[in-house]
Amino acid sequence: MSRVTLYTETESEDRFDFSVKQQAGKVCRAVLKDRKFPYNAEISLLLVDNEAIRILNRDHRGIDRVTDVLSFPNLSYEEPAGFELAVSEQADCIDPDNGYVVLGDIVLNTARVKEQAAEYGHSELREFSFLIAHSMLHLCGYDHMEEEEAKVMEALQEKILNDMGITRD
Repeated sequence: MSRVTLYTETESEDRFDFSVKQQAGKVCRAVLKDRKFPYNAEISLLLVDNEAIRILNRDHRGIDRVTDVLSFPNLSYEEPAGFELAVSEQADCIDPDNGYVVLGDIVLNTARVKEQAAEYGHSELREFSFLIAHSMLHLCGYDHMEEEEAKVMEALQEKILNDMGITRD
């Protein structure tokens, strides 16, 4: 199985009753295993509040509103999970110090994790894991702009979380 190096930074005051770094790492590894990612990977995770993610959403996507998670893939894909071609054509995606593929960045709004967990009636662990899985699929080339793409992505998210034993209960 591929190795994952997860760099985390916290700019939010929200706290959870689980280890953010451990749980994010588990979900990242589960997504990469499920999608058969053949390399070692580096991922950055930044935990922020409502205002910080609103500014990032505005500056990078032109959408001036709060969101739950932003994904910044480092690779461009011909098709989702087309890793070999993506990596071979983008040699600058390899960290020269360790040879790991730099997949990209995840920015997670911790306030929305808490709000959405309460809104949907499930645990903060489940909501956090769902958003990490969602973002990881973006880093693997998946999207949900079209209805068919959304169905594929939603099914993958549920499958991965169910395989991990993380349910809506």
